[in-house]
Amino acid sequence: MGQFDKIFEPLTIKQVTIRNRIVSTSHSEVYAKDGLPTDRLVAYHAEKAKGGIGMTMCGGSSPVSIDSPTGWWNSLNVATDAIIPGLRRVADAVHEHGAAITIQLTHMGRRSRWDGFDWPNLLSPSGQREPVHRANCKVMESEDIERIIGDFGRAAVRVREAGLDGIEISAAHQHMVDQFWSPLTNFREDDYGGSFENRMRFGMEVFREIRRTVGDDYVVGMRMCGDEFHEGAMDQPEMLRIARYYAESGLIDFISVIGSGADTNALAANLVPNMAYPPAPFLHLASAIKAEVDVPVIHAQNIKDPVSAARILEEGHVDLVGMTRAHIADPHLVNKTREGRVDQIRLCVGANYCINRMYSGLDVACSQNAAVGREATMPNRFEKAPERRRVVVVGGGPGGMEAARVCGERGHEVTLLERSGELGGQINLATRAPARDQMAQITRWLSMELDRLGVDIRFHTEADSARIRELQPDIVVLATGARPSLDGFASWRGESDLKVVSTHEIFSGAAQPGENVLIYDVLGTYAGATCADYLASRGSLVEIISPDMSIGEDLGGTVRPVYNKRLLEQEVIFTPNFGLRDIYRENGKLVAVLRNEYTAQEEERVVDQVIVENGVVPNEGLYYELKPGSRNHGQVDLEALYAARPQPEPAFEGDYLLYRVGDCVSARDIHAAIYDSLRLCKDF
Repeated sequence: MGQFDKIFEPLTIKQVTIRNRIVSTSHSEVYAKDGLPTDRLVAYHAEKAKGGIGMTMCGGSSPVSIDSPTGWWNSLNVATDAIIPGLRRVADAVHEHGAAITIQLTHMGRRSRWDGFDWPNLLSPSGQREPVHRANCKVMESEDIERIIGDFGRAAVRVREAGLDGIEISAAHQHMVDQFWSPLTNFREDDYGGSFENRMRFGMEVFREIRRTVGDDYVVGMRMCGDEFHEGAMDQPEMLRIARYYAESGLIDFISVIGSGADTNALAANLVPNMAYPPAPFLHLASAIKAEVDVPVIHAQNIKDPVSAARILEEGHVDLVGMTRAHIADPHLVNKTREGRVDQIRLCVGANYCINRMYSGLDVACSQNAAVGREATMPNRFEKAPERRRVVVVGGGPGGMEAARVCGERGHEVTLLERSGELGGQINLATRAPARDQMAQITRWLSMELDRLGVDIRFHTEADSARIRELQPDIVVLATGARPSLDGFASWRGESDLKVVSTHEIFSGAAQPGENVLIYDVLGTYAGATCADYLASRGSLVEIISPDMSIGEDLGGTVRPVYNKRLLEQEVIFTPNFGLRDIYRENGKLVAVLRNEYTAQEEERVVDQVIVENGVVPNEGLYYELKPGSRNHGQVDLEALYAARPQPEPAFEGDYLLYRVGDCVSARDIHAAIYDSLRLCKDF
């Protein structure tokens, strides 16, 4: 038996045959418009089908009722017949490439926002406020219950008419069905509360109505939690009982199992485990349910590679393995596995750039694969350019590596100059923090691709104008990165006894950690929080201050709770709402003067070391050195770039085209640097 044979066994559910055991589970893509599918959403799911996936699930948290808002994440609105033509386009595009497709339907009850769209009165079984979304709601009346049960049936009919292969009803994440289940949200004294059977009643009536409207031959599944991990909530034995109860009803055809409740910020971080979690941390919950039921079981949480997927299937834990973020990182994962190209799979690193953007109401994007969500304009696969050109890339960070990779895929002769002895740039600093080592996979994949493409990488090479001209390039791409921004702290930093260091110097080893440390985090992104984690894990006493209203304000919804927990467990002191006004030395110690952002009240801290995270500023000296000799004066035609068109032929005299990407233009993030390179270089 081959290593991956189990992955490629088909599975038939009712009249639907799924060609292999890998699925992408339901999530909100944030590609819809006015609640309807767009060309972008169609292309996103079609790309997974092209890549060989068995089944893709679209439209996470798609509402069935008018009083369950489509949300700031632009979910699909299945409460209207207007959804049918668009869903049909999605289904046709996926079926064309041999995959199955389903959609998740739900009523989110209280788990939403009331302050927008149609300004609804949100609903829940007993009217409790929802903590994460901070939303109040009304107690459901019998008329509400009857109406919403009917809405589920009508929505299911729309999905079937659109040609999708099935539906999944969400009874996870504290949506309405499991709000009725839970003793934390259901205090009703009528037929829908109290006893186990009464708490199950609403969900059972939803499934009966769906069966009445779409029939017994249509695939209908349920997503549920295996353990809410919350005192007073539903634990594993209770969830096993619920799984058996619904499976034995004959109303459902599969169960998709996740771990953890979601009614606090700390619990919500478990739903999409970031790189701080071990692989498949909640597999045991799905495995236990599979042992108790006679319907297929799906599980998807932090399963990133085909080796793990094959093992999970071979050991019989589940019937279908969900690899959702894995397919955002590489939608061709399944085909690469089938074709023996496992080393070419771009593995998800668990950065959660995708889900954190969705939680902020932004479109889903991948930190390392800029083509995802842009399939109509950005290629996952490349054609050779009509003319081979000499391309010189300066800088081996993510932007430079992507530029070299794309140019190599296009068939150009590529030379990459890197002044250090390794590729990775600032990624190498990030990987030195605890629970961030998986970021190195971005560098590993790009490095392997550059080797496969035959890119000439020259380490320990300081690029200057003369050296670049010796290579006689047609195109020069500068990805020279950035340096820590400490200009505003020069008076403190410039004294003979160095007072202020950057997070870069701590992670690189250029500065040794102090015993009692103050971190001034201006930005509220990863560097400050991970530096605090790094120092605390090595025994330093750490206080992190920020002018923001909270620490790590821009870490993202699934990451910030993780760092709150890690740092608080290590007794890191959080001091938001303070700026760093001054530093002076007294009796051999540093005294940091803090000022409250609102009251201007000042406080002092006596410490051994002050670390400042103030972002970075571009390394742009080489750019201005090369600019006069370039044919385009280093300029990018922005209209062409934003429209995904090739750059026009420049009008100036010169020896080469010159472009710069990533942080050497302005400080942003890994995705921005990689996207800069992809959309510029794809047409060279």
